[in-house]
Amino acid sequence: MAKPMTKTQLVAALADEMGADKKTAGSALDAVVAIITREVGAGGAVTLPGIGKIYCRERPSRMVRNPATGEQMQKDADKVVKMTIAKALKDSVNG
Repeated sequence: MAKPMTKTQLVAALADEMGADKKTAGSALDAVVAIITREVGAGGAVTLPGIGKIYCRERPSRMVRNPATGEQMQKDADKVVKMTIAKALKDSVNG
């Protein structure tokens, strides 16, 4: 498995793709991340065309087990960020 792309590598690739400098590409990436964080944090969803949909889902309270002691305990309800991958991306990886 290949190493994941770092933020520096992503900014450099984005700058090449945009035909802009790395500072502009970094600002664009930071802006996209801020928008996604704000929208999903508020309970909304963001669709990235060709990539997928990022959304927040609420999980109900449930019983969990402490793996160290085996003790059962109640875990409070919480929220979790999920992502559904777009069919186009799945097909490009598998095809």
